[in-house]
Amino acid sequence: MSDNAKEKPAETVQVEIRNLWKVFGRDPKKIVNGPLKDKSKEEIKKKTGCVVAMRNINLDIRKGEFYILMGLSGSGKSTLIRNLIRLVNPTSGSVTINGENVTKMSSEDLLQFRRKTFGMVFQHYGLLPHMTVLDNAAYGLKVRGLPKGERFAKAMRSLETVGLKGWEDSYPGALSGGMQQRVGLARALANDPEILLMDEPFSGLDPLIRRQMQDELVELQDRLQKTIIFVTHDLHEALKLGDRIAIMRNGEVVQVGSPEEIVTQPADEYVEEFVKDASPAKVLTAGSIMEDAKVLLYNWEGPKTALTLLRSHKRKAAFVVDKGHKLLGVIKESTLEKLIEADEKPSILPSDSIRKVSTVNEDTILEDLFSIVNENPYPIPVLRGDGRLAGVVTTDQIFESISPAEGENHD
Repeated sequence: MSDNAKEKPAETVQVEIRNLWKVFGRDPKKIVNGPLKDKSKEEIKKKTGCVVAMRNINLDIRKGEFYILMGLSGSGKSTLIRNLIRLVNPTSGSVTINGENVTKMSSEDLLQFRRKTFGMVFQHYGLLPHMTVLDNAAYGLKVRGLPKGERFAKAMRSLETVGLKGWEDSYPGALSGGMQQRVGLARALANDPEILLMDEPFSGLDPLIRRQMQDELVELQDRLQKTIIFVTHDLHEALKLGDRIAIMRNGEVVQVGSPEEIVTQPADEYVEEFVKDASPAKVLTAGSIMEDAKVLLYNWEGPKTALTLLRSHKRKAAFVVDKGHKLLGVIKESTLEKLIEADEKPSILPSDSIRKVSTVNEDTILEDLFSIVNENPYPIPVLRGDGRLAGVVTTDQIFESISPAEGENHD
């Protein structure tokens, strides 16, 4: 993530999924409530012909969270996201969103709830080729019956949000795959939904465009702070985007955790196999490997005091903070010596003697530290959301964290 990566989502639970089952086939309730309930997916299909797509799913998704549903084909992740808004009706269980039980809504109430609460982006863009980009982005608002002027104004704002200003009069056929997917995203955003549902939205794109879209979605989420429920089978995509990841297998959730927890503490052999090729540089964060600064200077100290502290710790430079522990920058031993030798000796550390340095936050992944290491001779300061210094990361820490453990078999 970038230096301005999003703050942690609020702890308010927005989506509650309880005991959710989906069984396809004749008389599926008998499976959920009968003696076959605990049998394997394969055994149930062999004995009844029914397919268990989801089995007893229980999840809490917080408001503002980027939540990943990940698994291989047939794991149930796409079925789950469709059950949330009853594009597919669950066999049993409940889905509660903003305190309202979606599974008990009438068809009319459900339609209104969908329109005001959700935006949907799927792999296939669903753009209408005979309509302009602006008309496509405004289509959902047109269905809602908004006046032409209002819906076009909202659609234009959403097109600007996804970087398509200037393309509003073009037709989908003139756009690249990535741009067409942006139109689909703009259409979803035009209604200002609380929750975005995204089902494999980038899987049809070329790798380079896919990475670009992932980066843009991270930046977009940083600004909008939507609740995003995102389906993918791609581990690196999940690790890059997610606040939390739910890994599914054969219709069941086998582990829920942060990207770092999933990679470093796999729940079983299946998850371990799933994540074995994940690069630590794409998962571990600055906050997870940082340490306390060896010496800190305070901006109200005089140059002589600061120099004494530096030399007592055998340091050539140190970070400077203010009374609120907010980082001001770094000051070098040579700078302090010049201040002491000056005709007018300052009583505190002058702000123009403190050099600004590149910083990261606690959520910044190690991969994003590499470019800073190359240009920065100092440890990298790690800041909390309020700008206070949380710790520092050294070059040695970075490379020790991403190096294979001693004794690991490389055969």
